[in-house]
Amino acid sequence: MKTAVFVPVRIGSTRLPRKPLILIKEKPIIEHLIDRVKAAAVPQLIVLCTTTQPEDAVLGEVARRCRVRFFVGNEKDIIRRFFDAAEKFSVDFIVNVDGDDVFCEPQLVRAAVTRHIETGADFVNFEGFPLGAAPIGFTKEALETICRLKETGDTETGWGRYFTESGLFKVETVHADDEDLRRPGVRITLDYPEDLEFTKQVFNRLYVPGKVFGIRDILSLLDKHPEIAKINQSLQEVYYSEFKKKAAPIRLKKAW
Repeated sequence: MKTAVFVPVRIGSTRLPRKPLILIKEKPIIEHLIDRVKAAAVPQLIVLCTTTQPEDAVLGEVARRCRVRFFVGNEKDIIRRFFDAAEKFSVDFIVNVDGDDVFCEPQLVRAAVTRHIETGADFVNFEGFPLGAAPIGFTKEALETICRLKETGDTETGWGRYFTESGLFKVETVHADDEDLRRPGVRITLDYPEDLEFTKQVFNRLYVPGKVFGIRDILSLLDKHPEIAKINQSLQEVYYSEFKKKAAPIRLKKAW
């Protein structure tokens, strides 16, 4: 079985223009994320998955500099983009780490692969962890099924529901059983200017060149400095409200 981490990322952002290239500690945010993904060690390759928009071509330079693979695919149909990338690189199981999730936990990347191997799940997700800490995993075979059955070319928002709500796939959920990690109200992803300020504050206190700090380090910092957590805490409701507005209902042809 060949595994890979796919990092969907693009330059266009209305809330944080050119977000992946914003410098923190003299390094683009997307390169910090790549360092974190590399620390997971288990997947056999890392692929930056971007779009055909001309502005996204600069991400190819990032991929070359970081010695990861690069794929250009459908802008709006992210499921098709994933499937085409999986085909190109002959990948069987994909761990998706969103380009906004600069603090995604390497141990959870490994856990996604492990849970798939143990259970044969088509889709592996995580519950109870801080928003932005956990990836999701899925098979190329499941992607192929969705591409064959879906009735829309726009799966940009809410695409995970094609796995979880269609009834077509075996879904496994990894729960945050450790109380220290069960922090669903903590926000460590990057969508809004306040998230960027939060991210800078965390890096200012925890970053050491050549090392990757973990989710436990971040949560320990927030326990000691609750004022940092408050920077973007109020955005959780805003984020979920916007997500629900953008996510179209899944539409699938009958499987027979």
